[in-house]
Amino acid sequence: MTSILITGAAKGIGRATALHLDKLGFTVIAGVRSAADADSLRQAASPRFHTLQLDITHDDHIAALHDAVAAIVGSGGLDGLVNNAGVAVAAPLEFVPITEFRRQIEVNLTAQLAVIQTVLPLLRQAKGRIINVSSIGGRIAGPMLGAYHASKFALEGLTDSLRQELAPWGLQVVSIEPGAIATPIWDSGTQTADRLQAQMSPQAQTYYAAAFEWARNFAKTSTAKGLPPERVAEVITTALTAAQPRTRYPVGRDAQIGTHIIARLPDRLRDRLMAARG
Repeated sequence: MTSILITGAAKGIGRATALHLDKLGFTVIAGVRSAADADSLRQAASPRFHTLQLDITHDDHIAALHDAVAAIVGSGGLDGLVNNAGVAVAAPLEFVPITEFRRQIEVNLTAQLAVIQTVLPLLRQAKGRIINVSSIGGRIAGPMLGAYHASKFALEGLTDSLRQELAPWGLQVVSIEPGAIATPIWDSGTQTADRLQAQMSPQAQTYYAAAFEWARNFAKTSTAKGLPPERVAEVITTALTAAQPRTRYPVGRDAQIGTHIIARLPDRLRDRLMAARG
């Protein structure tokens, strides 16, 4: 396996994975949204590293993606796709603006499928592999991140269905489920939460003041104590290269506990445990 397309490669898990695979000798095609992000990656990478301007929510970018990748990988096709781009919208479901909810679903779910559909012919050529970066938040839901959890639960379902649909052609589809990782998604999520809270009515702010404060503290803790994104990059590399990859890879002790213990508890008990975190 040599050629890998990674979306959302400017920061965090995407950047760590792109540079890790580059160091291992892969031909990496990194999707980023700005020229500055592309320059930053190229300065840290080898001469064989490629960047593409790619906002996965822009129809024009998706329409151009197949030909842009094909021009790099040639007749051998694409060996792997790492669907990593994502955002987190933090707000109570009672008051989250529907436009923000739609944006959450668009980025973390609908656009992921758009990328897959576009490059799947190239993956077929190479009998390649699809790696969807989900989250332990796609197995366990908590308060204040309902939109995010909805997108990741749905991504898990999409991954499971796609794995079954593509199995006759030997195409592997894998879900990566990180726990708390020290990435910029927490900072951007906090900024979104602050913006949405400021737009809410006084009554709504009163209702959820404590919940917003909990969400901010959770984000700070995840940034300070979360695993480095390089740990996820190593797991993604395993998923790309293993002869018989697992269908899903929890990353981190919290993800392991969440997957194997908390997710299997009765709903009411799990609710109490999640509430106790606050």
